[in-house]
Amino acid sequence: AAGRSSVPINSFLAEEELAYILEDAGVELLFTGPEGLEVAQRAVRTVGRGQVVVWRAPKTQGAQGWEEWLAQHPDHEPPTDMPPLPHLHYTSGTTGRPKGVETPPLMFPAHCKDVAEFFALMAQEVRALPSAVCLAAAPLYHTSPMRLIRAFAGGAKLVTQERFDAEAFLAAVEQHDVERSVLVPTHFRRLLALDEETRARYDLSSLKYVTHTGAACPAQLKEQMIAWLGPIFIEFYGGTETGPAAKIDSATALAHPGSVGKASPPFEALIIGEDGQELPPGQEGRLYFHDTTGRGIIYANDPEKTRAAHIAPGTFTLGDVGYIDHEGYIFITDRASDMIVSGGVNIYPAEIEAVLIAHDAIEDVAVIGVPDEDMGESVKALIVPKAGTDPIDEAELDRFCRARLAAYKCPRSYDMVETVGRNAMGKISKRALRRPYWPTDRTIG
Repeated sequence: AAGRSSVPINSFLAEEELAYILEDAGVELLFTGPEGLEVAQRAVRTVGRGQVVVWRAPKTQGAQGWEEWLAQHPDHEPPTDMPPLPHLHYTSGTTGRPKGVETPPLMFPAHCKDVAEFFALMAQEVRALPSAVCLAAAPLYHTSPMRLIRAFAGGAKLVTQERFDAEAFLAAVEQHDVERSVLVPTHFRRLLALDEETRARYDLSSLKYVTHTGAACPAQLKEQMIAWLGPIFIEFYGGTETGPAAKIDSATALAHPGSVGKASPPFEALIIGEDGQELPPGQEGRLYFHDTTGRGIIYANDPEKTRAAHIAPGTFTLGDVGYIDHEGYIFITDRASDMIVSGGVNIYPAEIEAVLIAHDAIEDVAVIGVPDEDMGESVKALIVPKAGTDPIDEAELDRFCRARLAAYKCPRSYDMVETVGRNAMGKISKRALRRPYWPTDRTIG
């Protein structure tokens, strides 16, 4: 609405995580379904500010029903002469706290002078796809379904799945004549895991355009999907901070296996070496993008983190390592950060480590990503027990984490170790810790 900013929030967050975001973003109005109502109410009480509105549920103490809330507000056109405010998405924080990111203009065009121009642009997008039916298979708090949501806001039909189910996805495509969708590589694996008879049972001829993002897609996996459904796939590379910074279509991906494509306007890609100088084609270094608008990326309420991501005005990194070939195609080879991508969801080890180190029986801890056939990576905690304590029960550790973290962030496995290899400066080499668990050094794509 005019003069308001939206903050899509992960519906799986624990109370403490949600309360932090509500406080940091200054949230005044929190919408939720019945499944998130209890956590939402507790978080609002913790913050001491805000109103909870619940839909698909009867009126309940401490929250207002959706219909009641609508009835209390006048039914008239909102003012259109106000500048649109930046929308915020929260990522897990590398220092253990979530970070708010201002949604970049190419996702919600903040360059509009007022809300009227903003809505006109949205309507223009929808008119370009007058009959398209879209299927959002990923949770709507992610940035990846943003274009589908914009189409829906402009009047297009949007089908949603609360949780991804491979066969249910195929059934929805057939039932609704779905033309467009957004998936992640984990979805690809689960679709390909269906037997041939099940896959052949559904008419998928309406499906014309599938974007995929969220995690690295192995070249072989993409080739299998193209062989099954045809060259309908476009991969977007980027982050919550940028939206799509590079893209590659099916035909080009087959010709350049492993590439995430070329930089997309307004971005230009470059590789920077340890000396801060740009590297020539083919040499590996830190991947940077230059935003030709001069904006770069913006972390809300965190100017220090914003500055740290940039080496020059508008020139920033998302923390990935890679190279650019002689034709301008980008290849990601590793993450300079220790972020884990599991099922297309970003998980930051520092957040989990901050929880585990508070356990009475733990002396030190390091969290890493290890290979997972289904999810790409899964979370493993390497734990140094305190001397003289009883053996640590993994089930108890799991309960400890689940009381403080969203379930998807909790370790899937624990290893008890003598040391996590801190150096004299207290630093840990996560790459060295990962090495025993990966057949080769972890690569992206």
